[in-house]
Amino acid sequence: MKVCYFGIYNPNYSRNKELIKGLKENGIEIIGCRVEPTEKYKYWKLFKKHRKIKDYDLMIVGFPGHSVMPLARLICKKKIIFDAFVSLYDSNIFDRKAYSPHGLKALKYWLLDWLACKLANKILLDTDEHIKYFVKTFRIKKEKFKRIFVGSDDSIFYPRDHKKETDKFLVHFHGKYIPLQGIEYIVEAAKLLESENVQFNLIGKGQTYSMAVDLTKKLNVKNINFINPMTPEKLVQYIAQADVCLGIFGETQKATRVVPNKAYEAIAMKKPLITADTPAVRELFKNRENCLLCNAADSKDLAQKILILKNNPELRNKIAENGYKLYKAKLTPRLLVQQLIEILVS
Repeated sequence: MKVCYFGIYNPNYSRNKELIKGLKENGIEIIGCRVEPTEKYKYWKLFKKHRKIKDYDLMIVGFPGHSVMPLARLICKKKIIFDAFVSLYDSNIFDRKAYSPHGLKALKYWLLDWLACKLANKILLDTDEHIKYFVKTFRIKKEKFKRIFVGSDDSIFYPRDHKKETDKFLVHFHGKYIPLQGIEYIVEAAKLLESENVQFNLIGKGQTYSMAVDLTKKLNVKNINFINPMTPEKLVQYIAQADVCLGIFGETQKATRVVPNKAYEAIAMKKPLITADTPAVRELFKNRENCLLCNAADSKDLAQKILILKNNPELRNKIAENGYKLYKAKLTPRLLVQQLIEILVS
């Protein structure tokens, strides 16, 4: 089977990378047809590239592909699978609060989400909670959706030994500092744990980075290292040293609908995970079995859960082992795409 992977997607972004890798591992031939999203006349260039492709069995529009779907529908006569992954409307208007919910930008993003879904034969999302949101918000039939968890690249994220460079209990976080991640609660938890020999490594930058640094200064927090973004190949060295990895803790509605990349990456490296207790997380994880759940937007509870794992190595090891078993049983690229192949051949 030949699949045209189409759009302005970044092939190195985790969602696209895992799907493409999994398709190849399942014997699917991938014909890439993409341009950079910043290119001038990108849709015209995509059109011309597609004309050179002689034949394929179906098309997958990679993430982000909302704005690409009208062109895809115009030029493709085969089945189109749209990897929506997120709602632009929800992300930009309600989660990041970049624009007013009553303005033209909000209408634009709603229409982009709605039209892209209408034009697709099948739509991929990462959780059932996300599917419920799309069905309710954009009035799309539930039957059009398929849940495919995110997973992680098992050629990069896997258990490895790495000597710790400190005797402190290391708590690791990496991300793009978007509101749903709730960085402020991590900073406040760090302050509460200053006397407990706990060190926090926070890797990344983004929208709430300045707020997090300012809060750290205001609270005079001494046990946080802010570290610049880095390649996945270097990032895994930091994860390998960590005693505990953190997920997300924000109180936005989107936070209740997603399982973040960092959660999959942690369990793929056999690290115990702490993340907020949400409906989406409960689709995959069990508290005190393969992760430790805490209250969202609650720095005191987060600090308490970190201490529980610090002081209970048996529970820490149990969660790490079971998290890794979950990853190997359900979440490698090859296994995730096997669910997608059901759509490809139907």
